[in-house]
Amino acid sequence: MNFDFPAFLVLASAVTGGIWLVDALVFAPRRRRLVQAAAAADGGMSGVAVYREPVLVEYARSFFPVIFAVLLLRSFVVEPFRIPSNSMMPTLLTGDFILVNKFAYGLRLPVSNTKIVDLGEPRHGDVVVFKYPQDDKTDYIKRIIGLPGDEIWYQNKTVYLNGQPQGQLPIGRYAGVASGAVMTGAREAVENLDGVEHHTLIRQGAPDLPPGCRVLAAGPIRVPPNQYFVMGDNRDNSNDSRCWGFVPEANLVGKAFAIWMHWDSERDGIPIAWDRLGNVIR
Repeated sequence: MNFDFPAFLVLASAVTGGIWLVDALVFAPRRRRLVQAAAAADGGMSGVAVYREPVLVEYARSFFPVIFAVLLLRSFVVEPFRIPSNSMMPTLLTGDFILVNKFAYGLRLPVSNTKIVDLGEPRHGDVVVFKYPQDDKTDYIKRIIGLPGDEIWYQNKTVYLNGQPQGQLPIGRYAGVASGAVMTGAREAVENLDGVEHHTLIRQGAPDLPPGCRVLAAGPIRVPPNQYFVMGDNRDNSNDSRCWGFVPEANLVGKAFAIWMHWDSERDGIPIAWDRLGNVIR
């Protein structure tokens, strides 16, 4: 079962903030009056220890600002994610810890994911995190290939966008390390997707559609309104829109923009890849 961290933050903020607020409005004034009355009765020497702030209120007052700040930061500014698979190689590797811009496509309420402010729209080539359409508790990360209204076709390892093949510049054979070694020998190329250049991996001889994928089997498809067509950069090892269809606009979480840590236990020696820290995601 997946832990719903956004729901936990909302609940924790409501509980700690509620305890603090109720105490400040109801119980704290009553305690102050009792302390003042006791002090007036014996010259101010009693009552302080008896009527001090309860431990529960102390904890709520201490934790609420921290929890609420994390909730705001994570919901509206930036959120960290960990890459769990090789589907976005060579752009992203298993073990990359990335940062996602939460306001790139508008501000959304936590938990419900309802958009409240529209700030921008996805573009071709954006690397996005989204809720998997078949399981909204699972986060996926892919590259946007098709926008609403686009015609998409993928044939002979080439993306056709509105009838135009998107150029590829082969740059040699990929040499992977650690958990990425499984892709060693794949063809690496620089793809130009509507002006956005990024690297892809292709397994020569592999079918255009991964096993069980049928979305593009009958020919080009048109992306419906308010939906997006996404693919992994590791084209022959990615469970993406070729297999299960489109990503609704409401499922978008944000735009990935940087790698802040890389930890891969399969690396020789130190599991941290220092050269990946701080890399911008393109």
